[in-house]
Amino acid sequence: MALSRSNTRWATSASLFALTVSLTACGGSSTQAPTAPGSSSTGGGSSSGVALKGAGASAPAPLYQKWFAEYAQKTGTKIGYESVGSGAGIKQYLAETVDFGATDAALKDKDRAKFPAKRGSVIQVPSTGLFVVFAHNLEGVTDLKLSRDAYCGIVDGSVTKWNDAKITADNAGVDLPDSPITFVHRSDGSGTTSIFTKHIEKACSNWKAGAGKAIEWPTGTGAKGNEGVTAQIQQTPGAIGYIEYSYANENGLNMAALKNKAGEYVKPTPESAGKALSGVKIPDDFALSVPDPEAEGAYPIVSLTWLLIYGQYDDASKSEEIKKFVTWAMKEGKPAAEKLGYIPLPEDVSAKVIEAVEAAK
Repeated sequence: MALSRSNTRWATSASLFALTVSLTACGGSSTQAPTAPGSSSTGGGSSSGVALKGAGASAPAPLYQKWFAEYAQKTGTKIGYESVGSGAGIKQYLAETVDFGATDAALKDKDRAKFPAKRGSVIQVPSTGLFVVFAHNLEGVTDLKLSRDAYCGIVDGSVTKWNDAKITADNAGVDLPDSPITFVHRSDGSGTTSIFTKHIEKACSNWKAGAGKAIEWPTGTGAKGNEGVTAQIQQTPGAIGYIEYSYANENGLNMAALKNKAGEYVKPTPESAGKALSGVKIPDDFALSVPDPEAEGAYPIVSLTWLLIYGQYDDASKSEEIKKFVTWAMKEGKPAAEKLGYIPLPEDVSAKVIEAVEAAK
């Protein structure tokens, strides 16, 4: 399964669309308690009498909340979602306390080994593509460029001031202050962290902390969720941190252009992010990883994000509702993804997702 360069949904998607739905309206954490996949929820209600609960990744939460609101308006089916991070989402999925999970880091073998046998098989399907940006709070600086030496130094703690030579070298004419850098990272188990650190591990020769949903950071201050990191950056002059693009875009945060593997400084946009996924082959389990894309013009920190569905439900009406929702999202949910700055799946991949989800019983 390849993502063709001729597929304009990846290569040129959405760069002209603005983010129009606020995180307050569609991206906040739900307070609804999850219910087990084998039982019908009494909360909410729908035309079918079935309500669904999910939990997991915060990066796609704005899109999911928008989708769920549109789907409820169209069908009456209520879908609750808790933006608790990929690590917690995987745990709840394996513990059977939700009807579906969501993660920005594909399941590892150790996770699959914990999957409850009575749930049949793991169904892991991508929902959309997304990208992670370096957002910063540096007064008066709107066009920051970061070389690999510069951003690697920021995350490993060797670049500690904004006027460090590694930063100023590529920012002629930019007034960079002699003030400390505060690097903000995730404090919770996070798929966004997994995407980010997989790239850092490839791009930064001196990086020693590894990659994953949670690592021992050599520097910086932590915050929970994309929401928490965004708030911490906003509240801290001189801060820089990694968040999913839609959070930075919605909150008006400045984002750095990064030097990619091809040696180009690339601004984070849906179009440049789409180029990172253009032409790559997706494996049968959809666990695509492109930690350092080679394509010219490609933004370098890009990934898919996944939904985790059970192969077997105690209540067949739940599996039917999930299949209907995923089919709707793949066919009718792409305009919302474009507007929010995500990267919609190409038609051939969407068809494979619908086919995979049909296995749920």
